[in-house]
Amino acid sequence: MKVWMLPAILFIPFSLFAQQQAVTGKVVSIEKGEPLAGVTVRLKNGNSGAVTGPDGTYSLKVPQPGAVLIFSFTGFLEQEVPVNGRQEINVTMGPDPKSLGEVVVVGYGTQQKANVAGAIASVKPAELKQTPIANVVQGLQGRVAGVQITQNSAAPGGNVSMRIRGTNSINGSSEPLYVVDGVQLSNSGGINDISSLSIINPNDIESVEVLKDASATAIYGARGANGVVLITTKRGRSGKTRVTYDGYYGVQQVTKKMQMMNAAEFAQLENDTYHTNVYDDPASLGEGVDWQELIFRDAPMQSHQVGVSGGNEKTQFALSANYFNQQGVIISSNFKRYAFRLNFDHRISPLLRVGTSLYTSYIINNTIPTASSSIDAGAVTTSILGAALGAPPTLQPYREDGSIWPFGDQLNGRYREVVNPLGLAQILNRDKTSRTLGNIYAEFTPLEGLTYRANFNPIISSGLKDYYSPRSIMNTGDLVSGGGKAAKTNSNTVVLLHESVLTYERRFADHSLKFTGVFATQTNHSNWNKIEASNFPNDATANEALQLAVDRTVESSRSKDRLDSYMGRINYGFRDKYLLDLIARMDGASKFGTNNKYGFFPAAAVAWRVSEEPFMKRLAAVSNLKLRFSYGVTGNAGAIDPYQSLATATATGNYYFNHAPVNGISPSGIPNPDLKWERSTQADLGIDAGFWNNRLNITADVYHKKTKDLLFVMALPTSSGYNTITGNFANLENKGLEVAADAAVLTGKLRWNVAGNITVNRNKVTHLTSSTNEYTVNNYTILKVGEPLGLFKTYVFDGIYQTGETILPGGSRTGGVKVKDLNKDNAITADDQTIIGNANPSFTYGFSTNLSYGRFDFSAFFSGSQGNKVYNLIRYSFENPYGSRNVYKALVNRWSPTNPSNEYVSGFQGGRLPLTDRFLEDGSYLRCKNITLGYTLPAMKWISSVRVYGSVNNLFTITDYTGFDPEVNTFGNSNTLIGVDNLVYPIARSFLFGMQVSF
Repeated sequence: MKVWMLPAILFIPFSLFAQQQAVTGKVVSIEKGEPLAGVTVRLKNGNSGAVTGPDGTYSLKVPQPGAVLIFSFTGFLEQEVPVNGRQEINVTMGPDPKSLGEVVVVGYGTQQKANVAGAIASVKPAELKQTPIANVVQGLQGRVAGVQITQNSAAPGGNVSMRIRGTNSINGSSEPLYVVDGVQLSNSGGINDISSLSIINPNDIESVEVLKDASATAIYGARGANGVVLITTKRGRSGKTRVTYDGYYGVQQVTKKMQMMNAAEFAQLENDTYHTNVYDDPASLGEGVDWQELIFRDAPMQSHQVGVSGGNEKTQFALSANYFNQQGVIISSNFKRYAFRLNFDHRISPLLRVGTSLYTSYIINNTIPTASSSIDAGAVTTSILGAALGAPPTLQPYREDGSIWPFGDQLNGRYREVVNPLGLAQILNRDKTSRTLGNIYAEFTPLEGLTYRANFNPIISSGLKDYYSPRSIMNTGDLVSGGGKAAKTNSNTVVLLHESVLTYERRFADHSLKFTGVFATQTNHSNWNKIEASNFPNDATANEALQLAVDRTVESSRSKDRLDSYMGRINYGFRDKYLLDLIARMDGASKFGTNNKYGFFPAAAVAWRVSEEPFMKRLAAVSNLKLRFSYGVTGNAGAIDPYQSLATATATGNYYFNHAPVNGISPSGIPNPDLKWERSTQADLGIDAGFWNNRLNITADVYHKKTKDLLFVMALPTSSGYNTITGNFANLENKGLEVAADAAVLTGKLRWNVAGNITVNRNKVTHLTSSTNEYTVNNYTILKVGEPLGLFKTYVFDGIYQTGETILPGGSRTGGVKVKDLNKDNAITADDQTIIGNANPSFTYGFSTNLSYGRFDFSAFFSGSQGNKVYNLIRYSFENPYGSRNVYKALVNRWSPTNPSNEYVSGFQGGRLPLTDRFLEDGSYLRCKNITLGYTLPAMKWISSVRVYGSVNNLFTITDYTGFDPEVNTFGNSNTLIGVDNLVYPIARSFLFGMQVSF
């Protein structure tokens, strides 16, 4: 090579580089002016490309002369835009009428939104991420009509209950089925259990669809009666590799504290209650210890996620790693999650495509005891909240050496019946859970329109629960017989699901036809073992050397069940105006009786796109109008556990042979070969309407759902040898109205979008058993034919017995509670109890507003409930001055001969209050769930977009409820014990700062 050519060769790259030009911009939707994330921006006839970030911005280098950019996004019209020397190109994209709603996910496939005949609601990922959450279900609250979500416990990782169109069972589960990238999950458990949905990182979600009516859920047959939530995570797209970071840090604070007596007031109460000078000079004690101040704290929370996605025409990938850490506002509580996700798709040939969705997480959850199921004295000793409220402010939290000072070791053991709440915080109660969700698929397309897909979906879970209650928190007198309690529980679950899905789709002339056939088989394997130990020599080894304990017990269990399913669905359309869906599914489950192993679940839906008729074209304001009707049957396979249809036996101890205790086995369950599915029959009538090029959209549905063959426990005669039998005895119904609307109020430089929804649901028990019309759940809740679930029945408060007033037989005392003699028999008996209300709301609602101007964006979101009742057992416990524990400050105004209060009883040693309607409160509320202010920085070299934001969650709650928070349920996902507040973990207000970066 000649030397003179070298400078020319070296100059070529610099010459080409000099011709490159950086182009930046933002892509928004024409309907609402919202940023569009995930839009592909590529150079026409070139290899350069980019993808818009969460704020709709992009950055791309292009050659100067004659460059043309192509903007494409599923469901929107593709656009070609010449560069013409510009450095900033902003694009507004409109929907593609021919592919409207391609992003809507339905069971085992996708469907054009315009052609959906069932009741399906979609939630955008941006809405889920608006509020920092550990659980995807929390992000749905208030955003979907027909869905009621209750944060049963606000503890980090706390459980959430979700009801789609009401409660559908009594003893079974009413939780919907969750399908994450084809992997089927259920959510259940107690209030202190980790929600199974907490393993899913909300930042990984691409879309959420809620299937509500029978035509949409019947494809899931025996698991669809409670509705279905489809969660699709983000997948890779061909084009430039994209790296993102999404993180925030914030602080949480408790929103409310109870007003309790101070030390001086408590000491005077003690003197009055025990009619002696327990304290010589109460006034000198002042304020004393504020125990709530000691258990509550400002708690940090943070989340960090890094994602990488990209690919080419054959291979696409998306992977992410997430770290989430939420400290609780109550000491010693926290939740950590480490999560990893990989989505991979590869086209081997034009006929064959393979891929996987892999999600794995590791969770560490440290819990503290809250939400007691006991009332009065039990609540004060088993819940850290109850212990803090009831702790005498005259006692001290710590010894001089800084160790926890048990109450039984203070004041000569006078307060040994109550516990130091800081001691409860020392109890180790830790859950470690590892879970992997997988979806491995192969998709074969032998003919045009014909596709076979094989899915293999494993779920592998393992858990370790550690428990240790140390000797150091026990009263010295109680250590005589030993001390310290420990437990270790190991659990393992393996779910294996295979699905063969055959799809045929064809259009001919004015007709469109799509057939979907599915065969699925699923097996569930689970086992657990537990060892409990007590009476340790010291706390040195905690629960890591259980062999040191004097007493030990061991338990273990194993179960297996199987579900086989056969399904067919036909989607037919004529001229894209008249739509028909036919669905049929048959399920066979090993859990049910030998006479009812299989269940058949059919459904049908029709829709008329009125806006496509020629006579509607004259109405320019109407851009979309569709009428829908559906009817079908679904089942609830989650209503029973394995083996309930069989004769069962259980281990029984304390049998004595030759003066030695031995273990034995005794019958525990009577067989029922007729045990079968709980079945829901639902009719739905809906309308979808859009106006002014869909700037205003309204969706409304009315529905009527009847559920029969509910599992219920029926009493048996003693001659049978059993107390009860579980069978399909009960029926109930739900009917209601749901309306959702959204509007693009302003679409110019200032963009303003609003959205809202409202749900009205009425629930009613229509049958229990042939011999039972009323069933007592506990001493304040019942089931009754003709009434809703969550029905409260108690005495009626009638003031305080005054001096000289006649006290009826069964009544209390002078200065005690007086209840009404409703049946006028001059005695207080159980017959004087009456229905006082129910926990079901008259309606629930949510609304949001989003504004953006230039690089600024602002959003606010509100949710609420109206007309629901909450039974406040906190008041029941702490309006009772029976001695040795603190009570509400309001009881300073308690009854006495010189203060004839008609509201608060006098102090009385060991006294008990009757359960009355006094403790039933209006649980209506309006909550500001979130406000966020963000700013998107100008594009920088190597960085396509940076958005910073500040956010406040649970800013305020408007309510008349006197407890910590009206959104509670002590009994978790229970269908019958709802709307009960007994010292549930309180909600927190959080202040966050976050950043979203795209490279």
